[in-house]
Amino acid sequence: MALYSEKVMDHFRNPRNVGVIEDANAIGEVGNAKCGDIMKMYLKIEDGIVEDVKFETFGCGSAIASSSMATELIKGQPVSEAMKLTNKAVAEALDGLPDYKMHCSVLAEEAIQSALEDYRRRQETSAE
Repeated sequence: MALYSEKVMDHFRNPRNVGVIEDANAIGEVGNAKCGDIMKMYLKIEDGIVEDVKFETFGCGSAIASSSMATELIKGQPVSEAMKLTNKAVAEALDGLPDYKMHCSVLAEEAIQSALEDYRRRQETSAE
């Protein structure tokens, strides 16, 4: 059996939604000191919908693939649905990750949650 699924390899070799959204209204950044992976997610949310999402990831192939897949899973979704994204859903969408790489899908979930928390804070601040 191959170590990585075809989907993992595809998202690693051809990551989707890479880059920066200059006018993002939600930004989240997380890192794992143990493995050295760092993920930064940029979201553009309009009328409660994740209209655009991009990422920058410094890390291994599994981290890049997890970031890429996570962005695909939330793009075009209502914020309420994006908030429900789990690392398990990311890993399943990639047709699995080796156990010792599951932390990469956790980082992707945490980066999106961090960005959504940033969005919530910005909304509260602008409402004051």
